[in-house]
Amino acid sequence: MNIYVIMKRTFDTEERLSVSNGRISEDGAEFIINPYDEYAIEEAITIRDAEGGEVTVVTVGGEESEKELRTALAMGCDKAVLINTEDDLDEGDQYTTATILGEYFKGKEVDLILGGNVAIDGGSGQVGPHLAELLDIPYVTTITKLTIEGNKATIVRDVEGDQEVIETTLPLLVTAQQGLNEPRYPSLPGIMKAKKKPLEELELDDLDLNEDDVEAKTKTLEIFLPPSKEAGKVLQGDIEDQVKELVSLLRTEAKVI
Repeated sequence: MNIYVIMKRTFDTEERLSVSNGRISEDGAEFIINPYDEYAIEEAITIRDAEGGEVTVVTVGGEESEKELRTALAMGCDKAVLINTEDDLDEGDQYTTATILGEYFKGKEVDLILGGNVAIDGGSGQVGPHLAELLDIPYVTTITKLTIEGNKATIVRDVEGDQEVIETTLPLLVTAQQGLNEPRYPSLPGIMKAKKKPLEELELDDLDLNEDDVEAKTKTLEIFLPPSKEAGKVLQGDIEDQVKELVSLLRTEAKVI
């Protein structure tokens, strides 16, 4: 099987982030593989081990994305591709990424493409479905189980606290939700092997694209942190007095009753 994973390098939201001039400051920020993409990587490796074939992980970004690609190789992916836009693009959005990936996949034999359900830095969840539309292949989002039998795929997806089961055929694009699997950590042998695995680097020219072809359709005007929470209020007195005070506060301050 020809299995591909579309991966994004994101801010580590478990670490402290700072906002400067309406943008997240990269100074001192930590970067990681988008956590939802880790589920996609793990699932791709598991399917390859069961069905045969190879896994190629692909990302759009700058030279710094090589670190995350090497991590994916250390986890078990066979090949990596960096589509380097550092010198060609100042700004991009989901349309930009999907268009570049669509051109990369044009003419390739693809059985399965996996990606994360959303990226934790933007959370739009648009790239996967947009790419599938460009490639004219079926897609299913927010999957929590994937079974491949020959050319048929049976999928369980998360739908607002419930589940739905879908059957479709390959080629197919799916996006991974938490609960699909438990991503593995790169092992020491995996890290050593990753250094020798192929990492191809492409630019827009290699895909016969220019900056105008992938110009962003949206623009981020400002990023800001949510306001700090005010300290809570502790009610005093016996239960009857507390209830009266609570009702009064809900009516006069919170204005919810």
